[in-house]
Amino acid sequence: MKYGYARVSTRHQDLEGQLRQLEEERCDKVFFEKITGTKSDRPEFQKLLEAIQTGDTLVVTKLDRFARSTQDALNTIKFLFEKGVRINVLNLGIIENTSTGRLIFTIFSAFADFERDLIVERTQEGKEIAKQRPGFKEGRPKKFSKQQINLAISLLDTHSYKEVEKMTGISISTLTRNKRKQTIETNS
Repeated sequence: MKYGYARVSTRHQDLEGQLRQLEEERCDKVFFEKITGTKSDRPEFQKLLEAIQTGDTLVVTKLDRFARSTQDALNTIKFLFEKGVRINVLNLGIIENTSTGRLIFTIFSAFADFERDLIVERTQEGKEIAKQRPGFKEGRPKKFSKQQINLAISLLDTHSYKEVEKMTGISISTLTRNKRKQTIETNS
């Protein structure tokens, strides 16, 4: 049997490209998830590891979809090789259970790990540079201004949360959170 595995790190990323490639490879069953690769708990990947048997093939589009780190990749590949599973990384090819295959896999895993570290490093550098700019605020910009929130909260005096949500576009959870915050500030 041929199993596919696809993963993206965030909910905002799209699995379509990976799923299309796995479909083109004619995978019999595809496991996929939207979860960061740095988490050790990847439920779909765990299900795949439990389902895959001797003689099966695992197909992934890229090495960084496969493991969190070089060590994790090496442990996983060792487990799969011991189980008698073939591994096909589409942008590398078939990883053979030979000394050369394991060496190449180790080197490419180290490069994938290195690339991930560089991305984190550049992101942190960019953040540090941004923090030096006047008016820098970390995090996502607020969707609604303080005035809009205050107006919506004042509407709660005469309207239900659902009605205010419909009128303003401000979610019930945002209204609740800000009303609670206002109440605490008033009582302090």
